[in-house]
Amino acid sequence: MFACLFQSQMLLNQLREITGIQDLQVLQSALNVCLVQQHLSMYDEYSILSVKLNNYACLCILVSFTFSDGMKRKRCEGSGESCSPADWIRQEDCPVGIRNVGNTCWFSAVIQSLFHLPVFRRLVLNYCLSERVLEKCKSHSEKRNIAFMQELRCLFALMVGSNRRFVDPSAAVELLRDAFRTSEAQQDVSEFTHKLLDWLEDAFQLAANGNNPEDKQNNPMVQLFYGTFVAERLHEGKIVSNIEQFGQYPLQVNGFNNLDECLEGAMVEGEIESLHSDQTMSSGQERWFSKLPPVLTFELSRFEFNQSLGRPEKIHKKLEFPQVIYMDRYLHKNVDQTHGRRGDVKRLKDQLTVLQQKLEGYKNYGSGPTKYPLADMLQYVVEFATTKPTNVSPASVPTNPPIHTEPSSGDSRQDPFSSTQKTPIHKPFTQCRAPMEVPLQPAPHSVTEEELYFVRSCLQRWRAEVENTVNELKASIDKVSQALEGMYSDNSLCQVSYRLHAVLVHEGQASAGHYWAYIYDHANKRWLKYNDVMVTESTWEELVRDSYGGMTNASAYCLMYISDKLPYLIAEDTDDETGQALKGMDSLPSILRRYVREDNRWFQQELREWEEQFCQAQCEEVHTEKPIPEEPQNPEQEPNPEPAQEQTNEVSGEPPTDSTPAFHEEYSRLYELSQEETTPQQDPRLQHVLVYLFQNQAPNRVIERTLLEQFGDRNLSFDDRAVSIMREARSKIRLIKPEDMDMDEYLQWHDDYSMFKTVFAYLLTGLEQYQNGKIREALNYLAHAHQDNSVLLRKGERKGVDQSLIALYRRKCLKELNDNAATLFKSPDANDVAEAVTIMNECIIPCMHLMVRDSVSQEDLDVIELIRSCWCSYLGQDMDDSLQEKLSEFLPRVLDCSAELVVLKEPPKVRKSPHDLCSRLTAVMESIHSTSVITVK
Repeated sequence: MFACLFQSQMLLNQLREITGIQDLQVLQSALNVCLVQQHLSMYDEYSILSVKLNNYACLCILVSFTFSDGMKRKRCEGSGESCSPADWIRQEDCPVGIRNVGNTCWFSAVIQSLFHLPVFRRLVLNYCLSERVLEKCKSHSEKRNIAFMQELRCLFALMVGSNRRFVDPSAAVELLRDAFRTSEAQQDVSEFTHKLLDWLEDAFQLAANGNNPEDKQNNPMVQLFYGTFVAERLHEGKIVSNIEQFGQYPLQVNGFNNLDECLEGAMVEGEIESLHSDQTMSSGQERWFSKLPPVLTFELSRFEFNQSLGRPEKIHKKLEFPQVIYMDRYLHKNVDQTHGRRGDVKRLKDQLTVLQQKLEGYKNYGSGPTKYPLADMLQYVVEFATTKPTNVSPASVPTNPPIHTEPSSGDSRQDPFSSTQKTPIHKPFTQCRAPMEVPLQPAPHSVTEEELYFVRSCLQRWRAEVENTVNELKASIDKVSQALEGMYSDNSLCQVSYRLHAVLVHEGQASAGHYWAYIYDHANKRWLKYNDVMVTESTWEELVRDSYGGMTNASAYCLMYISDKLPYLIAEDTDDETGQALKGMDSLPSILRRYVREDNRWFQQELREWEEQFCQAQCEEVHTEKPIPEEPQNPEQEPNPEPAQEQTNEVSGEPPTDSTPAFHEEYSRLYELSQEETTPQQDPRLQHVLVYLFQNQAPNRVIERTLLEQFGDRNLSFDDRAVSIMREARSKIRLIKPEDMDMDEYLQWHDDYSMFKTVFAYLLTGLEQYQNGKIREALNYLAHAHQDNSVLLRKGERKGVDQSLIALYRRKCLKELNDNAATLFKSPDANDVAEAVTIMNECIIPCMHLMVRDSVSQEDLDVIELIRSCWCSYLGQDMDDSLQEKLSEFLPRVLDCSAELVVLKEPPKVRKSPHDLCSRLTAVMESIHSTSVITVK
């Protein structure tokens, strides 16, 4: 009797471990039914695993108990997702999310990246063990690994065919948590992935070769994720080598700028020259990949221990990585070739250092603490020597280009005296501009014509020599830099390509944070973002912003690349007979297909029950509602609505009358938020539309209706109290009659707020593009931001953004882009000239026209005059007829900004969610302030 009880208790414990169900009564009932259906008189301690693996009846019973009223997993408690089952329904062809069941975002990020690798998904779904192998599984670790494998199969099956928008991973997570000996601490992605792959490797080892556990050659996990490298070191004059296996390859982030630099540092501990780093490392060991796995995973080590603080810290340094990486230079078979290239890199870097030092001497010249470009200093002396004394009338002062208060680069400045001597050539163009008042400048007290001639001729000759030398140095630097960049780009070292499949991102600090994943959808050629239950389409630009690091506290933590030469990695399942691709439920084994159908049946029942309860509650509400004196239903008994129509635009800190405590709390919170000071890093208006309405003193009725519509949103109905508040808000909205408020005015306020967010999105995107060196794109965003913001500011000072910041960076972009266009225009390459003309016609000229038509500032006028002078200076130069023709086409439009309709190129759509804009504003402004950008007028 005692033995039977002990045997039964052991079976229950094993069943609880496998299913994740903790209720012993439920498990006992399921076990009893299984025993009856199997007609078994006795069970040994492993039979329950056989039932779990092979018995459909037991599986259905367990599913039934799991999703029954007493035991079904509640999928929205405490996780923030909507509690309405109607919002749980999966959209067609949309991937399934994974619910965060308490500090398990790490689980979701890794599992999603593996699930969406078709070859791995097939291995898990088709995993099977024979009865003979099951009988030999006696150790706790073997039984645990098999149990986890079955939970992973069920989870993957639901992710394939579930009708739910997200699935619950609790059972699999609980098994992992037991291994980590904690249920609260947030796990490290690399730690979890190591544990996961170890368990899967052991589980597949049983299936691959149960008789010989030591033989791992046939283990699909080893074949898929593990490779080998050769470690070589010099010992007593001889090369000693060892072959070692690796799975996830660790890479240090600190001290490197991109993934190739990280690999160089990790593979070669001897002295090595990096393409970009100025430092060399010396040791006696080199590592070379001898066999690369089909799935190549890099761990990016972004944590280091701070000895002074006594705690780990996260490294927020920017690290770039490509969508396609070539691994040829790191292979053992290419040792000799790579060594030769590294010698070339060292030679070119030495040459580049000498050239840069010479150029620096010309760009920062002087013996004092403040240094300037030598060409500019020579030009300033010429300007001083040729300036007339102040007693000379302005009419006699020669017309020169505007004098710049800030030194500019020597390569873009044209000789003003050449253009002065050619005045008759460009005089017809300059006559279309209003003459500018010449400011009084310092001048020599006396100078003879002979002295002036010698001084000017010497200085101009020296300046021309300096400019030629600077241009030659820049050309040499560009040539050497291109040689360095192309050092590993020839075909011989671009044969072994790996494509980025997934990026695991960590946001936060070393002690806490949040994980999500960007995964490439190979079938539809797009990036998707997997953030727990949310699955959204994304872009490479968004991935870069979240993953490179350096801008915010989010950065890539793990990179998963797959071989470009192995199409089976991403190939979908096909039917053996027809060859047709199998999708959805058709790709599942029969037992898992039935499991998913059973889960979907329970989900449909949940939907029906919820709809019945919701309809019943609404009917009860209709029957119990009574007219109250404060809000009579009879229009004849209603109070005179005139006071509501005559409401004042003044906004007070008091919420609308007859409000519930929830309305009062939210109203007060947002009103207090609207009183906070706006700083460069924070604008309260971005956090909520009501803050925007408060600060712009919107009518009370507009504020009240906006607040009610917020609470009337069905997505906020988390529980019974929230549903009650939602109903009350909707009933109050229905009581607002058309004559009580102007709906056109109401919609206009919300349109203004939408435009306000668009302006901010344009501004932030423009600043981000500017910092990334994409000047052309940045100017387009900033021009649109300035134009839309002007419309808002005409309606009120607080309706738009501070225009000075937009104008400042618009000037920066305009000036830099014009310099680029001028450089391209001088190029002997016809394609460069065509690109320069395109930049002028599509970007610079439309932006100049908009600047002139606005209330133009003196700083904007200075930049416009600088651009005009730049292009007018070409008139005095010898050039081909084709260049002269192209110049004559756009130069009149540069000089006359009033003759045509301005058409700006429409920028790409931008994301403008309040939370996203707030975090981006903080990150961008901190980045701007940390780089100490010099203001360019």
